[in-house]
Amino acid sequence: MSAAASLDGTQTRAFTSVEIGDALPTLEIPLTRTLIVSTAIASRDYQDVHHDPGLAQERGSPDIFMNILTTNGFVGRFVTDWTGPGARLRKVDIRLGAPNYPGDTMTIEGAVTAKDEATSTIEVSLRGHNGLGDHVTGRVLVALPV
Repeated sequence: MSAAASLDGTQTRAFTSVEIGDALPTLEIPLTRTLIVSTAIASRDYQDVHHDPGLAQERGSPDIFMNILTTNGFVGRFVTDWTGPGARLRKVDIRLGAPNYPGDTMTIEGAVTAKDEATSTIEVSLRGHNGLGDHVTGRVLVALPV
């Protein structure tokens, strides 16, 4: 991998080292009750469906479920774990599907689907799924160092 070093010594993937079709490493996220509640609180989302099972059931959900801000954060992590710290997310375009409930696992997979030489950006298309189906699908536009 051709890369540029950051101040802390970690490597960032270089634009020239990336090819369309490159697959990113799969990211598996165990969906614990603690993860769902703590990330909702950390993102200041105090909606009861993210922390109170009884109220979530009253609203028609079988249990609490992950909020979109947490999903968005995991999508960003999925991409930047592969690109490295010098990459810059330019656009995150995601769509939610099946909820992430406690006791399941969300698996995120993706690949590079486009490169733009003029802007040194790549597009990563991704899918995060759980036992119910696709939780998140979308694309992330990332600027990489040349």
